[in-house]
Amino acid sequence: MRLVALSSGGKDSIYSIYTVENWGWEVPYVLSVFPKTRESYMFHFPLIELTEKQAELMNKEFVKVETNAVKEEEMLDLKKVVEKLDVDGVVSGAVASEYQKQRIDFMCEELGIKSFAPLWHKNPLSLLKEQVEVMDVIISGVAAYGFDKSWLGRRIDNETIRDLIKLKKQYGVQEGGEGGEFETIVTNSPLFKKPLEFNYEKIMENQNRGYLKRI
Repeated sequence: MRLVALSSGGKDSIYSIYTVENWGWEVPYVLSVFPKTRESYMFHFPLIELTEKQAELMNKEFVKVETNAVKEEEMLDLKKVVEKLDVDGVVSGAVASEYQKQRIDFMCEELGIKSFAPLWHKNPLSLLKEQVEVMDVIISGVAAYGFDKSWLGRRIDNETIRDLIKLKKQYGVQEGGEGGEFETIVTNSPLFKKPLEFNYEKIMENQNRGYLKRI
């Protein structure tokens, strides 16, 4: 099976590639969608520009798609690029978002290829624990009560997971960030030749909403 991976650079995207390659499938392409606004319905924004470097570290061809992030139209922008690739299917890091998965599935159906979401409906807390056992993951964006500037750039480890569980009890935060509470970037994984290194600054838009900006 020859696949293109949709990647935001976050924990679910990279872990999905890791999963299907462990199944023996080939992932020659990493495709990232660059929305021109942070308010995309489908796609991740913080540090998206680092996905090209991640692809290089994984020895994969990088494919860039730009979109104005207009609802529904952004999937057309993606489809135009995917249909030109020599692949049997698409792998995505979808875990809980019906909105995202349905649109990717529909696009693949139209193109006559397969859609794979190996993390779909996994228990978010169990999945997060699995991911941080094999990958280095930091928080690249926050957008929920309970989060502040100190969370930006924080590595997700066992202590962080305990704090996320506390936030779930206090504010209803989803531990894996599936409600959009936080975004992540993977800085190392078994797929990388070496760790991803970069400098950043923390940008806070209000008390509980902010993101990392590469400098």
